[in-house]
Amino acid sequence: MQKVTILGATGSIGQSTIDVILRHPDMFKVFALTANRNIDLLLQQAQLCQPEYVVVSDPKLLLHVKDVFSKNALNCEVLAGCDALEQVSSDAEVDVVMAAIVGAAGLLPTLAAAKAGKKVLLANKESLVMSGDLFIQTANKNNAQLLPIDSEHNAIFQCLPTDFTYGDLEGSGISNIILTGSGGPFLSTPLDELQHMGPEQACAHPNWNMGRKISVDSATMMNKGLEFIEARWLFGLQSKDIQVVLHPQSIIHSMVQYVDGSVLAQMGNPDMRTPIAHALAYPQRIQSGVAALDFKKLADFSFTEPSQARYPNLELAIQASNAGQYATTSLNAANEVSVAKFLNGEIGFTQIAEANDECLQQISSHKLTSVDDVIACDQQARAVTCNIIKRIKTTGMVGAKNV
Repeated sequence: MQKVTILGATGSIGQSTIDVILRHPDMFKVFALTANRNIDLLLQQAQLCQPEYVVVSDPKLLLHVKDVFSKNALNCEVLAGCDALEQVSSDAEVDVVMAAIVGAAGLLPTLAAAKAGKKVLLANKESLVMSGDLFIQTANKNNAQLLPIDSEHNAIFQCLPTDFTYGDLEGSGISNIILTGSGGPFLSTPLDELQHMGPEQACAHPNWNMGRKISVDSATMMNKGLEFIEARWLFGLQSKDIQVVLHPQSIIHSMVQYVDGSVLAQMGNPDMRTPIAHALAYPQRIQSGVAALDFKKLADFSFTEPSQARYPNLELAIQASNAGQYATTSLNAANEVSVAKFLNGEIGFTQIAEANDECLQQISSHKLTSVDDVIACDQQARAVTCNIIKRIKTTGMVGAKNV
């Protein structure tokens, strides 16, 4: 019996994780559930899972949540705040931590799980985007096991040889990694119409059921850019080792190409329960609740190269990954701000990439050697991006200068 903490339980990954766990009550027990503000869903999940702890991120909600849980006769301890998130990630009773908090907010509790030597199921790609080398060193030092949950990285992991050595593609006979992306809802939208696309259109992903922020990132392909950065850290890759291709059907989740001409691809229906079940039970296999592919019904597979004009955020992420940690941390922060402003109706769709680009130009190169450095860089980039967006809203114009 493995005890599991689910960081971000009320999000799409968290909900899928609970679905898989409840299918295997003899293997897994939920230790803690954490959420942001969706208290109603958190209550329902707690009633299903009977965790020992529930945690809400906002301390202002603590008394309210305690009252709600008490009235519903739920016998679990209710906590709040960042320290509590780290506590349930590192508790000695916990075997597995599902790191599924979206964005920079997930960094510290995920890092706490790595410090405590847990089996970390990494759905929070921002942990590596913001603090790649620091995070990997922490995990290695404390014998934490990192297992990727993003469907693309989980696919790569499954297609690599079992004796793969971190960063040594040549030693495993690998020529390159092929990272696939659907292209999102605007794959065929005329370029001159993109500026008019609103939040509801951007969130209408054709294949995946995701939260609003990640859905917008898929529409801009920033999600693929962040996955590009994450893949470099997860597997010790260089930019030249990774090729990004569009695969609108979302059936092949990624591929590994070997020097002998072979290509190994991991395939499956677009349902996150598959990589979740794979990581939860690794190295065994368990039922996920996902239907098997019916090859008789697969009409076609198509692959194209992403257009820089359509997806400038993807190119920004690749550039940032080559520039260094300060750049990927800054880009992630800028993107979180600009996507939130877009979802709030304050800027247009194409202005997301414009604001991200200008932020990268304004942040000067500097080294990040600690978590405090990472957080400071993140906060600086957020402040810079907020100022950029204020000017965009006032003048409609973008213009960069170094600071």
